[in-house]
Amino acid sequence: MSLIRRLEQEVKSAMLARDGDRRDALRLMLNSLRSAEKDLQRPLSDEEELQVLQRERKKRHEAADAFRAGGRESQAQKEEAELAVLEEFMPEPLSEEELERIVDDAIAENGATSLREMGRVMADVMPQIAGRADGSAVSQLVREKLA
Repeated sequence: MSLIRRLEQEVKSAMLARDGDRRDALRLMLNSLRSAEKDLQRPLSDEEELQVLQRERKKRHEAADAFRAGGRESQAQKEEAELAVLEEFMPEPLSEEELERIVDDAIAENGATSLREMGRVMADVMPQIAGRADGSAVSQLVREKLA
């Protein structure tokens, strides 16, 4: 079942359960996915759906941080509640060991020995971790291993 169909079912379930916050969070995700489909003028692949959800996750993190910095704790909590719903649809995150193994394999495969070759390593790693690890954390790990 595609992610859009799954979200539509979840929206219906939330409506029947009279869970307005969950319903609204699901609708936001659903609208983002449909908008991306409309922009591309074709159905999204699984990878593209994941990219849309990653963008939405990043937006929620940034919005919660901004609201907290502005002293609006209730808005920050609302963003975090939406983030919790969104996380249900994200793939299982990689463990530190799995991430290190992927990075080590990419470094060995590319024969990278310095930070100048970081781009090639990252280009090799990012498709493998798609949505299962934070890009900045991966970048930091690659930096540490190449330094």
